[in-house]
Amino acid sequence: MKTVKTKPPLLKYYFLTFASLSFLILFFFFSNQRHHSLTSFLTTTAATTHASSASEVDLKIRPGYTSYDAYIQRQLNKTLNPKLRKIWMTRDWDRKIHVLSNFLRELQLQNLLSNSSKSLCIGARVGQEVEALKRVGVSDSVGIDLVPSPPLVLKGDFHNQPFDNETFDFEFSNVFDHALYPRKFVGEIERTLKPDGVCVLHVALSTRADKYSANDLYSVKPLIHLFQRSQLVRVRKVDGFGLDTEVIFRKKKATQRS
Repeated sequence: MKTVKTKPPLLKYYFLTFASLSFLILFFFFSNQRHHSLTSFLTTTAATTHASSASEVDLKIRPGYTSYDAYIQRQLNKTLNPKLRKIWMTRDWDRKIHVLSNFLRELQLQNLLSNSSKSLCIGARVGQEVEALKRVGVSDSVGIDLVPSPPLVLKGDFHNQPFDNETFDFEFSNVFDHALYPRKFVGEIERTLKPDGVCVLHVALSTRADKYSANDLYSVKPLIHLFQRSQLVRVRKVDGFGLDTEVIFRKKKATQRS
């Protein structure tokens, strides 16, 4: 018996065509989305890596410390040097206080420091910064250093400040270059600084710091990267005993934290 071949209904052709087109559209859509997501991911990763690499390039930790104790001992070799301490307490005493007082008065005029500010000087040695604060009217001021110098300077390691959270309205330091762990140094500032509090750093960018320094800073980018809970207020050139740049941050209020 002869089999009769019948053509598929026209509706079946329409259905197959529609299904094929739908599949192609969906495939194109998801492929495009995947490509867009991958591109965004790679772009973001590249930008983050670039920022991190830039920070690493512009902040170099000096090698040679076999342990944290060895680092501390090297810092003590400078702080306890009798010749240096004599210079700090005599020839340099009034001169440094005069220059620092001028810096502080400018900060007062710009409402970055007030007489009621509870203030801390980090790495204050014999206390010139603290004395300068007191002379411009900021009476509630104290310093910390590995070697205490009462009554102006208490014993304290700036990698682990001996103070409670959110203690100070104002913190000043000109010894960032002595930090072996810059992230910890900045982290302790942001921990002990009150919200809306101000931190002022004097750093060297154009010239290399002394032989006791633990790091070399080549731009302010690493500082901006490290101060994650603060906003940059300003950067300007200064002449501060071998330090050429003033960088000011203000700690964000709780509602500003991202």
